[in-house]
Amino acid sequence: MEPQPYHIANVESNPQDLADVTELFKAYANSLGIDLTFQDFTTELTNLPGKYAAPSGALLLARNAEAQAIGCLALRPLPEPGYCEMKRLYVAPPGRGAGLGRALAEHMMGSARALYRSLGFREVDAYYKTPVEGTVFLELALSSG
Repeated sequence: MEPQPYHIANVESNPQDLADVTELFKAYANSLGIDLTFQDFTTELTNLPGKYAAPSGALLLARNAEAQAIGCLALRPLPEPGYCEMKRLYVAPPGRGAGLGRALAEHMMGSARALYRSLGFREVDAYYKTPVEGTVFLELALSSG
């Protein structure tokens, strides 16, 4: 199998990583052709990682073999407990065509699965029918001691 032409990592508070994510977010916003003022985008950039900070959020950064920042993805919690939103998925032109967008999304979902496993959840057979393809059922045995 050929090695991937990129590396994906979680961003915490490294100043260079945050600066690179800021630039990718700006490129993302410019690619939309709309003004993101209604989302208070300038404040979001100033406060990174902000609402995407762990443990309830996440911020991913992809770099190519030359360590150039080429993609990003963010996750933020929503007000309703147990729900979140993936935002700001962006792959810069040098990173396009290699499956990086998909890899970023899969990495983010893998992190969520790893969190559940680290808490002791395990995958079980479906206990009801669902029309949602790919639904994963998990359980955690609760005990009093």
